[in-house]
Amino acid sequence: MTATMFPPSLPEADLFSNPLPLRDGDRIIQFREALREAMSEEMRRDARVFLLGEEVAQYNGAYKVSQGMLEEFGPKRIIDAPISENGFAGLAVGAAMYGLKPIIEFMSWSFSLVAADQILNNVPKMLYMSGGQWGCPVVFRGNDGAGGQLGSTHSWCVEGLYANVPGVKIVIPSNPYDAKGLLKTAIRDYDPVFFLESERMLGDKAHVPAEEYYIPFGQAHLRREGSSCTLVSFGRPVNFCLEADADLRAQGIECDVLDMRTIRPLDIDAIVRSVQKTGRVVVVDQSWPFASVASEVVTQIIERAFDYLDHQPLRVNTEDVPTPYAKGLEAEYLPNKNKIIKAVKKTLGL
Repeated sequence: MTATMFPPSLPEADLFSNPLPLRDGDRIIQFREALREAMSEEMRRDARVFLLGEEVAQYNGAYKVSQGMLEEFGPKRIIDAPISENGFAGLAVGAAMYGLKPIIEFMSWSFSLVAADQILNNVPKMLYMSGGQWGCPVVFRGNDGAGGQLGSTHSWCVEGLYANVPGVKIVIPSNPYDAKGLLKTAIRDYDPVFFLESERMLGDKAHVPAEEYYIPFGQAHLRREGSSCTLVSFGRPVNFCLEADADLRAQGIECDVLDMRTIRPLDIDAIVRSVQKTGRVVVVDQSWPFASVASEVVTQIIERAFDYLDHQPLRVNTEDVPTPYAKGLEAEYLPNKNKIIKAVKKTLGL
């Protein structure tokens, strides 16, 4: 096979632009099952797609995301890798350059730091450096953030660090429905995609249609509508925002809860529209505050919607310390419902 730049293999425009609405009769499945379905459906469609990572085959995945996939697709497409993230990430670069579509599972995004040269210095730049001759359509996916007493070195939220690198797309779903639709889009995308999951959400259940659907990148989802304040978040903290909003509504305070879904590309237009309506905004981010995704979102809000603000934008991040191990300390370290409620009330002068 000669090295070549494969064209994008995106879904039909109508299917891609209009993801299926949730319906009462849809199945209820786990987050991990939604991920598995997305990968399996795309592997059946495209023989170039394969899954590689630690324990993804014989052990069915460290978190059982790839349960049963070895039996269906065989050892040439569901491949156990040694504990060498730099090595198998590099293999993915070469495979993608020569026309394959790798899905690389990091058991934890904390371990991706071992492969930083491959995924940050080679993958995002390959299309540019080769003058458009070779792309790197790799999906890197795995668990991101504090996962329940895994300690400081296993609890990285890498999005603030990795979002600084041009040439990659970063996807962080908050629920099983989005997880499936966004992962299918990621596998079909021609650019490298970092797909960040949370171990704490893999057992979450939600309605997911049996029909095929895709969710386009760069389209935020308004999860709840209100006029008092805008809550902007992505990934697991979206659920903290929904919990906070439920309590606030009991007190007569109703928020827009905006799920960003992707941070590269960022749907800043949806955020600005909401801020123009409410005049107040709290950005909730599970990574450290300094140079975080929340910092960038707040900056863009100020640049584009300053005159609409009735209060300075506020951020709710993790505390600016290494992730603690103790269960109670970890819960306090993360964004949570109480911190969000306090921030919303501050914007309202309460």
